Amino acid sequence: MLASHTTLVQFLINERREHPSASGDLNGLILSVALACKAISKRVAVGELAGAVGSAGGVNVQGEVQHKLDVVANDYFLRANEWGGQVAGMASEELDHPYLLPGEYPRGKYLLIFDPLDGSSNIDVNVSVGSIFSILRAAHPGADPSPEDFLQPGAEQVCAGYALYGPSTVLVLTVGTGVHAFTLDPGLGEFILTRESILIPPTAKEFAINASNRRFWEPAVRRYIDECLAGRSGPRGRDFNMRWVASLVAETHRILTRGGVFLYPRDTKDASKPGRLRLLYEASPVAFLIEQAGGAASTGRGRIRDVVPEHIHQRVPLIFGVKEEVERIESYHLESNDNPGDLPLYGRRGLFRATVG
Repeated sequence: MLASHTTLVQFLINERREHPSASGDLNGLILSVALACKAISKRVAVGELAGAVGSAGGVNVQGEVQHKLDVVANDYFLRANEWGGQVAGMASEELDHPYLLPGEYPRGKYLLIFDPLDGSSNIDVNVSVGSIFSILRAAHPGADPSPEDFLQPGAEQVCAGYALYGPSTVLVLTVGTGVHAFTLDPGLGEFILTRESILIPPTAKEFAINASNRRFWEPAVRRYIDECLAGRSGPRGRDFNMRWVASLVAETHRILTRGGVFLYPRDTKDASKPGRLRLLYEASPVAFLIEQAGGAASTGRGRIRDVVPEHIHQRVPLIFGVKEEVERIESYHLESNDNPGDLPLYGRRGLFRATVG
């Protein structure tokens, strides 16, 4: 098999040959991340047999219940990446503050930020979950980073990716030269290149949104979704299917494969949170991947990768997918007549009665 297939190691070596001055530290870091993903994949696969299903009995900094696998996955990421000399520090969804390396390990020139187990609430019902990661340059290579060193806009990322733990384990990444997918061969223990230079299909036929939050949406989002629901007889002139997995990794992978658009918009459900997804280790890496695949990623009012973080666990709205669809949603936010009362679908005899909130 190795004679006719490219492994992740071979792919990274070929990429490095295009940049002779590169030290190889980034390659080493990506391989360490891949090792953590392999370990998580194995643990996810055995589920309750390993006693890894259920609550860990605590909450993380987000106020979310920690599952046992959240804690295990976070530890795998830390142990796989702390010792090799590639990172100066790490930050995780599961940690209140950035992780400082043990004193005996050298500090490198990169920062690693990650969500060790995205969609972990799906574990108990055996639905796909994943890991998301982002790599930034350290402001002071060789030294412990300050919390402010992590607050870089997504445009500064040097690498981003995710692992999807589904029927097969797939690692998808970009180093700024396109998006590439690698499938884990469990017999070899190697990630094998299976999709190269991925491009999002240009026409959307699907949208993904949590429709139970509709009463909290802004008018622009209601307008867009209602136009999709109107199908061929509506202003879009074609039918759309709706999807919702409650796993950002699974949603991203589907859009990279089949196209469409994903929306987790700003809403009024909790006024203290301007968005639901975390900027640094969810929205920014996904945006990097989507843009590299020819799509767009936005808050609804501007490009995600231009947002300058204010704190490590900052939340933002996230809309991404086919570029034309994302631009349409942005335009609806900008239009002065963005009022549900102006739209026929919100009329008393329309599909939905107006609900302003």
